[in-house]
Amino acid sequence: MVIQALLKRNTYYDSITLMSVAQAAKDLFGVEDIGAVMATEVNIELLLNANLLPSAFLAEQQIPPGSEDLMIVVRAIDEAAAQSALAIAEERLTSRGDRGATSNAELLPARSLEMALKRDETANLAVISVAGEHAYLEAEQALRHGLHVFLFSDNVPVEQEQRLKALAVSKGLLLMGPDCGTAIINGVGLGFSNVVQRGSIGIVGASGTGMQQIICLIAAAGMGISQAIGTGGRDLSEAIGGIMMHRGLELLAHDEQTEVIVLVSKPPAERVAREILVAAQLSKPVVVVFLGAAPERFAAVAGNAHIVRTLTECAEVAVSLAGGDSTRVPGKDPLNKYDLAAARAKLAPSQRYIRALYSGGTLCDEAMLLLSEQLGPIASNIPLHPEEALVTGETFRGHTALDLGSDEFTRGRPHPMIDPTLSLQYLTSAAEDPETAVILLDIVLGFCAQQHPAAAYAPAIAQVREKAKATGRSLQVIISLCGTEGDPQRLSMQRTALEAAGAMVYESNEIAARAAASIVSDASSSLGGLV
Repeated sequence: MVIQALLKRNTYYDSITLMSVAQAAKDLFGVEDIGAVMATEVNIELLLNANLLPSAFLAEQQIPPGSEDLMIVVRAIDEAAAQSALAIAEERLTSRGDRGATSNAELLPARSLEMALKRDETANLAVISVAGEHAYLEAEQALRHGLHVFLFSDNVPVEQEQRLKALAVSKGLLLMGPDCGTAIINGVGLGFSNVVQRGSIGIVGASGTGMQQIICLIAAAGMGISQAIGTGGRDLSEAIGGIMMHRGLELLAHDEQTEVIVLVSKPPAERVAREILVAAQLSKPVVVVFLGAAPERFAAVAGNAHIVRTLTECAEVAVSLAGGDSTRVPGKDPLNKYDLAAARAKLAPSQRYIRALYSGGTLCDEAMLLLSEQLGPIASNIPLHPEEALVTGETFRGHTALDLGSDEFTRGRPHPMIDPTLSLQYLTSAAEDPETAVILLDIVLGFCAQQHPAAAYAPAIAQVREKAKATGRSLQVIISLCGTEGDPQRLSMQRTALEAAGAMVYESNEIAARAAASIVSDASSSLGGLV
């Protein structure tokens, strides 16, 4: 094993770029692991803890690396493989600014907002993906230049989010974020987005993968999206007060192309949810899904808004209101594809629990809510209730759902939607546990996501199922596959490869969770009579 590192002083790249480059280099022969990060103290510590950075390399530096420096480190089987990976990573980074250039000046990437605006004075939106401590100044500058902002950066203090959103509203602009992963503005996808046709359904969401799930289910029904406005996950908190959801709702209410409006969020603050529902009393139909909040809680203020419980139900209602065929939304019918009762009958006596491995936090939340209704408490790193939190040193405890895209798993490494390494490690760990009956996991397609996830997951799924079989266990793997046929990865191609490996594949996260519950339940009642 060889570890080599490359340090480039005063060289900055955003996290989306670095994650994509790291994934490309990691696919090279002989590469065991790679990190491409800005050399902050936190990132350096994470690289050291992951055995990806020799202490001797740091000792050799006359000036300690800092947050403005780029660091690429590679662990490989030999020196040649490590050097090749470093060269490829560096080449991909430097070549990103060369595409379509027509002069020497244009070969250089814009290093400031002012430089970018000089090159294109018609620009009206800034995509910001810098370290959280620098995000506020960049976003404020963009807003003061009259630009809408898509703020991918996370770890932005809530006080700064409050000030940025107040500034945006005062200027009639959008501040999507912080920690905003998905948006589609006038047909252009931002961040982790999917390929869908333009249509009449507009979405405002405080939930990245929640929006992606609804968008993909709508697309499967042959309908399209007018706009998908992300707000950042904290927007409906008490501290922020739903500022950007109010703004997005107002914009869609006046958008001529939008005929149906969808609002989606993780559990909101009670007061904020009620205020949003009052604002949602429009001439256009509005469909609302506040995960974890029972619709009857808001019956008094719901008015003519359609409040639903799940992302799939949200897509069904939105499609119907927009004049489409809601039966085309992937939902209950696919349950008949697989013999869940037979899968349950094959379980060994020790196999009792579901182990859910998610890259999307909202999809994980929805799965936990549905599973807990049928199976009781679900242990998690993002628990529904404090007493269900995993403690230090615990990987699984009974029925368990992990959000592998949360901060503690992604600091210093690519998000699992880009690099499946972490998910595959937990897949192997769950499969080796004799108490595991079902592994439930999500795979999210689209821009910025891994180019061919089935190529990584299918062999691993086939292998763990075969190993389980050799020990007298029948291991079931259920996949919540979120994507569209137009995505670069192509939905049908991924589904075919995953099913060939023995996985059960559902496009509806709700139905994937219910199928998992059915297999570990004593009766099929967990599916509400659907099987």
